[in-house]
Amino acid sequence: MHRQVNAIAGRLSLRAPQRHSLELLDRLMEVFPPLRDAKEADPAQLLEVLRSEFPTLKDFEREFPSVGFSLATGVGKTRLMGAFIAYLHLAHGINNFFVLAPNLTIYEKLIQDFTPNTPKYVFKGIAEFAINPPAVITGENYADRVGDLFYETLACKINVFNISKINSEVRGGKAPRIKQLGEYLGESYFAYLSKLPDLVLLMDESHRYRASAGVRALNELRPILGLELTATPYVETTKGPVPFKNIIFDYRLAKAMEDGFVKEPAVVTRKDFNPKGLLPEALEDLKLRDGIRLHEQVKVELETYARQTGQHLVKPFVLVIARDTTHAAQLLTHIKSDEFFKGAYRDKVIQVDSSTKEEEVIERLLKVEQADEPTEIVIHVNMLKEGWDVTNLYTIVPLRAANARVLIEQSIGRGLRLPYGKRTGVEAVDTLNIVAHDRFQEIVDEARRPGSVLQLKEIQLDDSSFSQSIKTTVSQSMLANQLGLNPVAGPGQASVAGQTTTPPVFAKPEEQQLAQLAYAEIKRLANRPNTAPLQSNLTSSEVQAAIVKAVEARQPPLQLNLELDNTASKPDVAAIVAKTFALIKQQTIDIPRVLIVPKGEVSSGYHSFTLDLSGMKYQAIPDELWIQRLRTGDKTVVSLGRDGVEEQRLEDYVVAGLVDFDDVNYYEHADLLYDLASQVVQHFTSYLTLDDTRRVLRSYQKEIAGAVHVQMLAHAWDESTDGYDVKVSQGFTELKQSAYTTSANEPVLDYRVAPTNKSNMPRYLFGGFERCLYAVQKFDSDTERALAVILERDAEKWFRPAKGQFQIHYQENHELAEYQPDFVAETAEAIYMLEPKSTREMNDAIVLAKQKAAETWCAHATEYTSLTGGKPWQYVLIPHTAVAENKTLKGLVREYGSAVLITTKS
Repeated sequence: MHRQVNAIAGRLSLRAPQRHSLELLDRLMEVFPPLRDAKEADPAQLLEVLRSEFPTLKDFEREFPSVGFSLATGVGKTRLMGAFIAYLHLAHGINNFFVLAPNLTIYEKLIQDFTPNTPKYVFKGIAEFAINPPAVITGENYADRVGDLFYETLACKINVFNISKINSEVRGGKAPRIKQLGEYLGESYFAYLSKLPDLVLLMDESHRYRASAGVRALNELRPILGLELTATPYVETTKGPVPFKNIIFDYRLAKAMEDGFVKEPAVVTRKDFNPKGLLPEALEDLKLRDGIRLHEQVKVELETYARQTGQHLVKPFVLVIARDTTHAAQLLTHIKSDEFFKGAYRDKVIQVDSSTKEEEVIERLLKVEQADEPTEIVIHVNMLKEGWDVTNLYTIVPLRAANARVLIEQSIGRGLRLPYGKRTGVEAVDTLNIVAHDRFQEIVDEARRPGSVLQLKEIQLDDSSFSQSIKTTVSQSMLANQLGLNPVAGPGQASVAGQTTTPPVFAKPEEQQLAQLAYAEIKRLANRPNTAPLQSNLTSSEVQAAIVKAVEARQPPLQLNLELDNTASKPDVAAIVAKTFALIKQQTIDIPRVLIVPKGEVSSGYHSFTLDLSGMKYQAIPDELWIQRLRTGDKTVVSLGRDGVEEQRLEDYVVAGLVDFDDVNYYEHADLLYDLASQVVQHFTSYLTLDDTRRVLRSYQKEIAGAVHVQMLAHAWDESTDGYDVKVSQGFTELKQSAYTTSANEPVLDYRVAPTNKSNMPRYLFGGFERCLYAVQKFDSDTERALAVILERDAEKWFRPAKGQFQIHYQENHELAEYQPDFVAETAEAIYMLEPKSTREMNDAIVLAKQKAAETWCAHATEYTSLTGGKPWQYVLIPHTAVAENKTLKGLVREYGSAVLITTKS
């Protein structure tokens, strides 16, 4: 039957532990009596047969054959039940199933999950059930569905019943409703089911009702087989836990953590924390406040992740574990008071205590998962049992005295489910925080104990980059500096690199103005490739005469004192234009605008919009928090109150964070950036003081900028159509400016000298170049710095392109992404795109996709320049180990350069 196992595992996308459970059921059915004899088989004899196949099986513990599967919380027991039913029906012709739920909420959830066209339908992908889905019969509708039971078309029937309801019906020795006489059947529905020759009983969370009267009554159903699923395969007694004797597969929590099926738990404390001298009330308040601060940080991270990926929004909440109901009421009053974050959580906290019925408790807690439900804090007193399937618990604050083992096993188990079904790789999304300042070491020691349920790991977060003030530095081309051009004005006080070290070529203001006019006219020619295919073609007398005429027409009136001074000479427009042409030829590289993009003009930007900051409620944090992953022992230190960057304007914190994103150009988006930053500041000052707002903006600068940037992407515009086109729209393009976030006090470094700390290369700004087309450059690695040394020696000109300099697109995750090569260099023979890469990335799929796109661009650019008298283009992908100062550019091109495809038009 392995064919059916493979088919069902593939169609339902079963995880490894789910698939292994299905394989064990397949093996069990191989030795199971034929269905015609199964009802009369002796359970004791069958137990002896199965023991040889399943060494952990000691006893059925039922009056019928029953085996258990222990799967950790979050691995997917409901989906496994669906796989069991599909397998038994398709492979063995079993048509009747009876599913037991432990309480009302899980009962209703199971009904929904077995019903077609619901979000978590367990049979999605099973073609046979798409045509003829199983009939779902429940404790409410079975009397009305009796007539349907005999329809041949209903080949598969799933009965779903709530054991807690049956338990309540059998109190006092009464018979449950299911045993009452049914008029249509002439007997009770219970009696009807007990006579079925192929009834299989599935028990969800079976440890919850092992000894209940309801389950004892269900023995009379006489199913041919029982399948039990649980995350805790033992029964709690006054003498301790009693393990199940019928488990044939045990997949514990520690293994689920290791395999990435659940969140990573982490224990949180303060750096150098000492509880001595703190009153119990003060300690509780400190832990509560730190839990809320972490909660607000996680809330922003989750919203950012949802916006980035298009996933549904997960609203996290905090679980506070109280000592008793009196303590819980006191905590509720405190959290609702103005003293606790100025009453910000007054309407966001609920209390769950023993006066609430269990079904009602679970119903209320499940509503916490809804993104539009306001509750963010749940206070409870040991009321949360297994079967509570919420996925959005991210912070636990235990205030109840308990030993470390109980804290770990009871508290952590409540918050381990992953909201997206798998780990995302984003630490905040994948981590459950337990705030335990006073119990930190005790919990860590328990996690490290051999045999611990967790075998936990420790993590250290280090967010220590707040010690230096930063600024925005604009790097424009040397040509722009020499022409005396200034970047587009914008708010803030950004510095322009190279303006002081590269004085304008034209000393007189009127000459400089004319040169700038000439440059503007020359840039207009770029859009007419038939007239000016390359900048080198601009030397023709016809082109220069046209530029002179255009400049003279736009020439501003001469100053009065110049007109009255007979000795003063008027500027020679023709000479200034010729000198501008020569400067352009010296300080630029001919880069044609080759469009290999979706057909039509491709343009993009951001619309103005109002930020949604309702989920961003950061609180100012005065100290450091220590977070330690319990499974691995990795530590993280969150420096949340340390003095760091001091900006004059609060908005500058937000803007400085946003300009670090590659797609955000400071001067192109300055107005929008400051509008968004102003919205952020107004939001925080609506509930924080100015000092606390500054601390929040400084401490959470990266997270806030990330959340804002994600919303910017949702308001980006991009005009494109289907299909691809190749078009040379410009014979040459202007060198674009870049904006860097740099240290306000750190000098520009000499590119010839490797910095002492090479691990933090992106923070440095390098200068001192002679052949670079920009005054300063940033490098992502020391390999790139070394390549710059080679280019300074061997190339005529070179530079690192800014975003948008080339329009080269490649496919990434079914979307078009833009690629910018690391370096462009021109020699006497050719122009090269150079991309140094780590050797381990040389065969990476994304790297190869970029290479293919760049090679295509170079081929089309070469085709164009070969017809216009220009130089060929060539792409060079270089392993980082090949870059050394004793290497030559020619040697690197010869060894690693791609072939240039030159085609000529007839």
